[in-house]
Amino acid sequence: MIDEKKLVVFQDKKIRRILHNNEWYFSVVDVVGALTDSTDAKDYWYRLKKRELDSGGVELSTFCR
Repeated sequence: MIDEKKLVVFQDKKIRRILHNNEWYFSVVDVVGALTDSTDAKDYWYRLKKRELDSGGVELSTFCR
């Protein structure tokens, strides 16, 4: 695996990352999973985004569809 896409390990959890234009980008779902010990990090992130938007907060994702 090349260094630009090397996995990082945080508390025994693998976090995907990529180097683009000399800046590191990390997978939000992987980070959420590592910090919350959630069994379904993707669902946790989805519900967190929905709750924030429903409460009149900020949009935590982009419209890619």
